[in-house]
Amino acid sequence: MTRTPLTQAWQSILQDKQNLLDSASTVLMGSEYVLNQGDRQPQRLRELVESGDLEKVYTDDGYQHRLQSRLADVKDEAQLHQQLRFFRQREMVRIIWRDLAGWADLAETMRELTALADCCVEQALDKLYLWQTELLGIPMDRQQQKQSLIVLGMGKMGAGELNLSSDIDLIFTYPEEGETTGARKSLTNEEFFTRLGRKLIQALDNVTVDGFVFRVDMRLRPFGESGSLVASFDAMEDYYQTQGREWERYAMIKARPITGSAHDRKAISELLRPFVYRRYLDYGMFDSLREMKSMIAGQLHLKGMEDNIKLGAGGIREIEFIGQVFQLIYGGRDRPLQQRPILTILELLAQRKLLSGYAVKALKDAYYFLRRTEHRIQAWADQQTHLLPKDEEARARLALSMGFENWPIFLQTLNEHRQQVHEHFEQLLTAPQAEDESTESIALLTASEAEVIAYLEKWGYHDPQQAQQTIEKLLNLHVVKNLSHTGLGRLKKLLPLLVQAAAGTNDPDTCLTRMIPLLESIMRRSAYMSLLVENTLALSQLVKLCAASPLISHQLARYPVLLDELLDPRSLYEVPGREQQKALLHQFLSVADETDLEQQMNLLREFRQIATLHVAAADVTEVLPLMRVGDQLSELAEIQLERALQLAWLYLTSRHGLPPRTNESDMSTCGFSVIAYGKLGGLELGYGSDLDLVFVFDDAREGVTNGDKPVELMVFYTRLAQRMIHLLNTVTSGGVLYEVDMRLRPRGNSGLLVSPISGFADYQQNEAWTWEHQALVRARCVAGDQKLAEQFSDIRQQVLSKPRTEAELAKEVSEMRQKMRQQLDKSSEGQFDLKQGIGGITDIEFMVQYAVLAWSSSLPDLMVYTDNIRILDALVTTGKLSQQEGTMLADAYRYYRSEANHCVLQEQPALVPVAKVADFKQQVNIIWQRWLS
Repeated sequence: MTRTPLTQAWQSILQDKQNLLDSASTVLMGSEYVLNQGDRQPQRLRELVESGDLEKVYTDDGYQHRLQSRLADVKDEAQLHQQLRFFRQREMVRIIWRDLAGWADLAETMRELTALADCCVEQALDKLYLWQTELLGIPMDRQQQKQSLIVLGMGKMGAGELNLSSDIDLIFTYPEEGETTGARKSLTNEEFFTRLGRKLIQALDNVTVDGFVFRVDMRLRPFGESGSLVASFDAMEDYYQTQGREWERYAMIKARPITGSAHDRKAISELLRPFVYRRYLDYGMFDSLREMKSMIAGQLHLKGMEDNIKLGAGGIREIEFIGQVFQLIYGGRDRPLQQRPILTILELLAQRKLLSGYAVKALKDAYYFLRRTEHRIQAWADQQTHLLPKDEEARARLALSMGFENWPIFLQTLNEHRQQVHEHFEQLLTAPQAEDESTESIALLTASEAEVIAYLEKWGYHDPQQAQQTIEKLLNLHVVKNLSHTGLGRLKKLLPLLVQAAAGTNDPDTCLTRMIPLLESIMRRSAYMSLLVENTLALSQLVKLCAASPLISHQLARYPVLLDELLDPRSLYEVPGREQQKALLHQFLSVADETDLEQQMNLLREFRQIATLHVAAADVTEVLPLMRVGDQLSELAEIQLERALQLAWLYLTSRHGLPPRTNESDMSTCGFSVIAYGKLGGLELGYGSDLDLVFVFDDAREGVTNGDKPVELMVFYTRLAQRMIHLLNTVTSGGVLYEVDMRLRPRGNSGLLVSPISGFADYQQNEAWTWEHQALVRARCVAGDQKLAEQFSDIRQQVLSKPRTEAELAKEVSEMRQKMRQQLDKSSEGQFDLKQGIGGITDIEFMVQYAVLAWSSSLPDLMVYTDNIRILDALVTTGKLSQQEGTMLADAYRYYRSEANHCVLQEQPALVPVAKVADFKQQVNIIWQRWLS
């Protein structure tokens, strides 16, 4: 620390460069490498200074232009090696200078180091490929297409996060087998690219009198050091499908193609994606990741690890591991998590509430600090080290370069960061119950009948003998007897946890019975057993929901993917608003290939199941009031209809072109609208409700579509409707999206599938029955053309406001209601049918519909809304009901729907004891008699 850093050579290089002289002491004190470069190569460093590059941020192609110019006259490998090393030395001085001077932040330093490595690999390969093809011929595939070597950057290079003295981890691959052409003797493509790969490694890695460019590590390739240096795409796919290990999935997160055509880069990325990112949340990964975590933790006790800021406790590797664990588990379902940079991933984890904002901030702050410290350590001698210095002078120098007055203050801050990182690392993948190997856990699978009954008695089961038979029946299933060793081990851990958790509910016996079908279902994908073993919160939410509703337990058993939603109780009971729900659906579908309709259809169904589970969970726990349940399920159906229409539109327009006056991406001008009737129209959709739909199109438009295969508009819109129904109704592995009922269209099943809007208006004005006008009260446009929606709204108001004779209308409505009741009412002497009983839901709905049809001609406020509650409010406002009557009808309607909803969740008929509803039943019937008798 006593030597003056600014040597005579550097004084000469920097003369008259005051802006550089101001930073020179800081830089040269922090980097002996830069200091020595000036002494050894003053002329080359003078050129760097005079070029102004030290003070510039390079453009994206800055390195490419500079190296291209340097290599333009290179004729052989010796010259190539030398010029690459000179270039690397020049640019490393520049990067270190900017870093130590404080002119570049961490992001710029990592970006530029990676861009430098990319450039050296690409241009060295280009030269070597050209020279080798002149000698050995051009590698071709069987279709005589030219082949190139694709270099995959792994690790920090792949992620764009290289440090000042990183190795570069590479994998070599090529698209297809074949052989070279154009030379005296042909070689296989593998032989050609193996020779080329060796030459590339030598160009970068060999230590000559001029040093090296980058140390190259090829150990991440298939089969490691014992494997072939290069592999075709087919060989890569075969290896990762049949031989790939979990740590290789972890490594492949950062894989990035550096060379090759855009087509080949995309092809290899798509080929590797399914190996890294599984379609479903993969909780089978927990055991493997815990093993990796244990290996990392085990290495912490090795000598010297306490001073290693990369591999030691709370080091850089632990931060990266935290981020990559979530990527492996969630990345297959969440495309944005398939990115490489760790800081981006941490931000996404906070946004998705997979990590707390506090934890993410602590990890990011630590990452910045540790990476800057790493760069300061490596900048000193351009050596690949992550160890804190031992001698006092080096420690003081490091502290000063990090902005601290002395070593103790710096070390205290460093240790605080490392402690926080290590605490978060330790919390990750902890599962106390997963390690439970108590004798009670073993007993359920191996104990005698009497021992199991005693065990169940101890846990408070009301009928332990019946519960024991339920468990025994499960254990005798064929699927259990054929479980793998891993699966049996998971069942052994999970079953007692389920028994004990169910014991905490009001009715343990019923709860356990409901969970057995789910357990049977998830044995076929034992990763879900891991999920419940690993996560106490998920298990407790499962038990809570199964105890509350058999409907939910059956849905979970039918679609185990829904178990993923139980992981975070905070989000499980949150029901997003419409715009947030649309954004979630867009994100959910983003993982699907645009051309893969089956995958899109399955994802739509899965999204509906997930969103419905959130509503049901919030409903049974009374987090969500009844009216919001109907709103939420209706909004969900609407955004699904919007997406189904968009998918159908893209499909039809790609084949037939666009109809006149439409915009390809703007569905508000598409000339087609979806009209919802019934429960969806009235914003009262239930859990298993069908969708009553009518399709209309704008027949004022004339002509044909403008594609290569044009069709008339009637044909186009009919096919559009058929496509939508196909998307909604088709049974896939995820079930149906929605059952669609089209019988309310003009002329019912014998009518056109899609009605021209003028024909729809004419039918409603001149031919429709009274019951069809009643249905129109609850009709509204939910997707499609905006102007057409306005036309429909005008038609609806014109029809509803037609003058009618009240007595005649009352007679028709009453007779229709009587016919329905005779066919559908399931009331008995002691039981009341909530929907069809006298004074029940349908009576209130018919009264509302009668009121709108009878009085809208003079009271237009009655036509504004389509839902019963707000129409009842309007009847009070207009004086047709007293405040007391309006309140009573609204309360009765809400109560009936709440009870009916409860019956659905309990999978029971919508019947209640008459005594529970006697007052409402009587009061509703009084108004019915006044209006409709």
